[in-house]
Formats: sequence, C-alpha cells, structure tokens
Amino acid sequence: MSSTHDLSEWAAFLSLGVGVHGAFSAPYFLFVNATRADFDPRPALSRLVESGHVDPALCAVANARSWTHEKTRQAALSAAVLLLLLTAPKGVTR
Repeated sequence: MSSTHDLSEWAAFLSLGVGVHGAFSAPYFLFVNATRADFDPRPALSRLVESGHVDPALCAVANARSWTHEKTRQAALSAAVLLLLLTAPKGVTR
C-alpha cells in the first residue's frame, strides 16, 4: 500500500531541507576568505549596462513608466475603495 502525504508534510520536509542547507552553509560563509567587495553587484551590473545588451529593455521600461504610473494609481484607488466596502458595517449604504 502506498500512503499519500498532505501539504503540511511536504512543507515540513521543505523547511527541513532549507534549514539543514542553512546550517551547513553558514559556517562555510563565515570562514571563507571573502571581502565585502565580493558581494557588491554594482561592477557586474555596470559592465552589463555598458555592453549595450540591455538598452532595449531600459528603453521599454522608460517608455512604460508613465503608462504604469497611471494604472498603478488607479489600481491602488480601486483596492482602497474595495477595502472600504468590505469592511463597512452592515446596513451602511454610503
């Protein structure tokens, strides 16, 4: 017979795996000969931007900023109105 596992058992197993990985990798990162500059992503990002490969993506983001700002404002306003409607006491019509 095979037994099935529910979602809580899968979550517990995943949590155990992440915890064990963290417990064994933390001493490695503490004792490795690394400097703060090794964890700085700015040089790699600046080389990527200077290469010119991300120019179309940057242009698309710059062009979409004005459109998304208005849509984001409308979405936030709609969410606020919905929250007010859902939390209003019963019988309130205004």
